[in-house]
Amino acid sequence: MSDEKLQKVLARSGYGSRREMERWIGEGRFSINGEKATLGDRVTRRDAVQLDGRAIELVSEMDSPRRVMIYNKPVGEVSTRQDPEGRPTVYDHLPPLKNGRWIAIGRLDINTSGLLIFTTDGELANKMMHPSANIDREYAVRVLGNIDDDMIARLKEGVLLEDGMAKFTDVQFFDGDGANKWYHCVVMEGRNREVRRLWESQGIKVSRLKRVRYGSVFMPSDVKIGTWKELENKEVKAIAKKLELGDKKPLKMKPAEKAGFERRYKNQRIRQEVGRKRKDS
Repeated sequence: MSDEKLQKVLARSGYGSRREMERWIGEGRFSINGEKATLGDRVTRRDAVQLDGRAIELVSEMDSPRRVMIYNKPVGEVSTRQDPEGRPTVYDHLPPLKNGRWIAIGRLDINTSGLLIFTTDGELANKMMHPSANIDREYAVRVLGNIDDDMIARLKEGVLLEDGMAKFTDVQFFDGDGANKWYHCVVMEGRNREVRRLWESQGIKVSRLKRVRYGSVFMPSDVKIGTWKELENKEVKAIAKKLELGDKKPLKMKPAEKAGFERRYKNQRIRQEVGRKRKDS
C-alpha cells in the first residue's frame, strides 16, 4: 500500500464512508503506531492502525478487487451522491459494497438517460475520464427539425460554442419519419450538455437523448431503465488491459454475500416487470 490518506484507506477497507471516517478521526477513535491519528495523516502497509484500541486490518488498493457496474440511468435522476434539492440520484438503486464505494465514470445530466459506468477502482475511473485516453461516447438522439448533409458536415467539422470548439466525430441517421428522427452521434469529450448544444447551434431541438456506449462498453439490451448489472471479471480485465492498467485481485464473494448480491439483482428485475405491467394496465 502506498502512502495514502487514512480516511481513504479506512473507507476502502469497509469501516464507513470517507466523511464518516473523517468524523471518527476527529473524535480521536484511531491511532497510528500508538499515536493519536489526526486529519491529514497518511499511512502505508507498514503502519499499525487501531480503532478504539483494537488493531484493524487495512485493505491496500492492489488487494481491493477491481469491480465495474453498468447502470441504465432514467431521466429525472442526478449524477451526484446527494442532492440539496432532494431529487433522486443514480446512487439510490446501486447495490451496497462491503468494502470501498462506487465511483461514477463521468456524468449524465438530469434530462439524459442511458449508460453510466461505476467502478470501485479510482485509477480505472481516472483513466477512463482523462482526455488523454481518447475514449469516445456514443449517444442516440431524437431531434426535431430539418437536417441535411450540409448541417451534418458542419457538426463533424466543428462548431464554436461558448466554451470553445466542439464537434461530432461521427453522425449517422438511425430511424424515424417526418420531423422527429433518431440519429446516433459520437463525441470525444464529456463537456456539459455538449451533444444538446451542438444540435441546438444548428437550430435543432433535442427531444430525447440517451448514451448507448462509452468506449468499448455498450449498454446491453437486458439492462432495463433504472437497473444495473455488474460486469464479469474477464470483461473488467479487458477494459483494464486497454487502459494499460495492471492486474488486480479478482472478485471473490463469500456465499452469503454472493447470494445477497444476486437477490438484489433479481429483485430489481421483478420490480421493473411489476412497474411495466401496472403501466400497461
